[in-house]
Amino acid sequence: MIRKYGSAKWNGGLKDGRGQLWTESGSLSEQQYGFNQRFEGERGSNPEELIGAAHAGCISMALSGQLGQKNLTAEQISTKATVSLEQKDGGFSITRVHLEVEARVPGADQAAFDEAAQTAKENCPVSKLLNAEITMDAKLVD
Repeated sequence: MIRKYGSAKWNGGLKDGRGQLWTESGSLSEQQYGFNQRFEGERGSNPEELIGAAHAGCISMALSGQLGQKNLTAEQISTKATVSLEQKDGGFSITRVHLEVEARVPGADQAAFDEAAQTAKENCPVSKLLNAEITMDAKLVD
């Protein structure tokens, strides 16, 4: 079993408070976040963009693995995961994630790429974790 951690500290009330985020690796250390960054578009980090980055990274790696099973190697895979946070039933929920994937894969045909992308979407560990609708546009580029 592999275990990784992230941690957070929060000080103050919901709207006037501030938080910091850390990751085990140190890639985030005292990363600031707060109500304004999350709900009002102020520059800074928030949990949803971190989930998006995690999902994008997971999809890119999973797609690379699926392509490898078909004896294909991507020169590049670029993934953007847009996470939607909506107010529902008196609270907020992450309701959907839309993935935009572009990959340059020498020797790949569209059918093989589409199959690999769909399998990656369904089986990456972050996709399995999220209880949200996950959609994807995957494009094989030259």
